[in-house]
Amino acid sequence: MPTTTKTLQVPSAGAPFVSTTMERRDLRDDDILIDVEFAGICHSDIHTARDEWGQAHYPITPGHEIAGTVAAVGDGVTRYKVGDRVGVGCLVDSCGECEQCKNGQEMFCRASVGTYNSQHADGEWAQGGYAQQHVVSERFALRIPDEIPLDEAAPLLCAGITTYSPLKRWGAGPGKKVAVVGVGGLGHMGVKIANAMGAEVTTLSRSDAKADDAKALGAKQHIATSDAAAMKAARGSFDIILNTVSADLDMEAYLRLLKPNGALVNVGLPPENYSVAPFALIGGNKVLTGSQIGGIAETQEMLDVCAEHGLGATIEVLDASDPASVDDAWDRVVAGDVRYRVVIDTATIGA
Repeated sequence: MPTTTKTLQVPSAGAPFVSTTMERRDLRDDDILIDVEFAGICHSDIHTARDEWGQAHYPITPGHEIAGTVAAVGDGVTRYKVGDRVGVGCLVDSCGECEQCKNGQEMFCRASVGTYNSQHADGEWAQGGYAQQHVVSERFALRIPDEIPLDEAAPLLCAGITTYSPLKRWGAGPGKKVAVVGVGGLGHMGVKIANAMGAEVTTLSRSDAKADDAKALGAKQHIATSDAAAMKAARGSFDIILNTVSADLDMEAYLRLLKPNGALVNVGLPPENYSVAPFALIGGNKVLTGSQIGGIAETQEMLDVCAEHGLGATIEVLDASDPASVDDAWDRVVAGDVRYRVVIDTATIGA
């Protein structure tokens, strides 16, 4: 029989959260049932549920930063057993047969299914992790190492892989200088991970308000982008710039901070398009690129690296017994008033 679970849902565009229940599908042979303990709040949840990106299907249970333990397994499951610590990120299904799936890039499969606001091939609408239980194929579950507390692990399933993947791809490591734009939910993990990789890290933010925090996270220096003299002095300094903010920035100003052959990688999603003159790229063989998340294997690799270095997200845990507290948390995320990721204690849902 399907599992009935307590959940937080947004019933329509602009509506506040409500506590309710929903049914998770009966376990298929390759499914696991997860007792969700913590669910991270990602800015993508907010954009989607507030219909800021369009094509939202209501009601929506958001959440693609899910951490908990296995409560039951389907008859064909071989990777997990009851009691295992697991997580679910931004993906819950793909075809498993195409070139992208075979290359470990399931997020680019044409049949990929997101954790919420996405439809399975059988018509079922996926619902996310702001709930007490979740059902997912074992192929899309990640093993959370014992070294990482579950509440600190939840944001790694999105914020961790979103920053780890491009840093790895563009060669962050010893002898490399990495700048991270924005010290927030994504940026604070970018700083931690780049530092763990052995790179020298600088943070870039509008002011010095987070300078001390940035250095505590692992940055060697902090630059206020409003300081024209400091920005000029930093020109030609960095091998990689990881832009984590969803704001309209002067991309050419940041491209000037790159060394020749450097890469400016965007993981934020601003509402307007960037404008860049071709010479800003050609002069210095510079790269302006983007990065999404990572495949399942790379996400597991990221978790293992974080465990090796004792890394988890810097979080505040939210009591969600009053659904309005989640609406308030969302407003704080939009305002940049979070240090640095809010994680919902799902045991409090419906309490």
